[in-house]
Amino acid sequence: MVDDSVAWISGSKGWVGKSTDGGNTWKFARPVGYEQCDFRSIYAIDANTAIIANAGAPAYILRTTDGGSTWQKLYENHDTSAFIDGIDMQGKKGIVYGDPIAGHMLMLHTTDGGVTWKEYPYADRPLLCSGEASFAASGTCIRYFGRRRVLIATGGKVSRLFLSRNGGKSWRSIGTPILQGMSGTGIFSVLPLGRKHWVIAGGNYMQDTLRTANLFYTYDAGGHWRTPRITTRGYRECLAAISSRSILAVGPAGIDISHDDGDTWTPFSDEKQLHVARRARKGALTILAGGNGKIYILPVLDN
Repeated sequence: MVDDSVAWISGSKGWVGKSTDGGNTWKFARPVGYEQCDFRSIYAIDANTAIIANAGAPAYILRTTDGGSTWQKLYENHDTSAFIDGIDMQGKKGIVYGDPIAGHMLMLHTTDGGVTWKEYPYADRPLLCSGEASFAASGTCIRYFGRRRVLIATGGKVSRLFLSRNGGKSWRSIGTPILQGMSGTGIFSVLPLGRKHWVIAGGNYMQDTLRTANLFYTYDAGGHWRTPRITTRGYRECLAAISSRSILAVGPAGIDISHDDGDTWTPFSDEKQLHVARRARKGALTILAGGNGKIYILPVLDN
């Protein structure tokens, strides 16, 4: 979501779409030669420029500068463990990260707006535990907040946050109380609302109505985690701040909303099979998307 007019979307079988009228109409195409890729990660810079990455091996990063008509391959990794989970950027700087290869998180960075991507030195990447990886479900397990601060969430048998205060050069791990211990459990979305005020959501995607340990928030950068007085109705895989007062928690079994920084949640919609919601970086428009080509425009709420 670039602004209230320009939005990009990507998904399975190589499909990438763009809207320039606030999501009312879309133009879809597939990068030639990548028709079988599952493009779960996307970052749109403007109406002409976007970056996409696929989940699975071989792993690719592609970039377009002509609105999606043609795409340039910027990176490929043929390691059988390669699996990209997310992209986020702050100005011309950005990070792409993925599941571990030989124990260390796959991680690349750009300093020129995504024109070139370089892998971080192996020893500088977070070292993950056995069975710890991440989820590309909504692309919201990586978040820049501020100029140099970045959060990355992991999941699986171990589910932690990794915080960098220097744009990804170094990281420290933060434990979380979210449901974990199995391959389908953990954090599926992290939302920083301030330097130390964060919300995490997830659960077990194989049991999407389970409400146990599926959402927490902190006011001290993970020093202490608080349990909501009323949690969401189950597993949620995307958090989106849609106004100064409201947060959406989106999952395949429904959508919940909080008006008090994540402490109490109420049903917002029973619409099924939605996986992601994003608000415009410049503006107030929010678009939701999910399986079977579902796209919804959310009416702008009071800021």
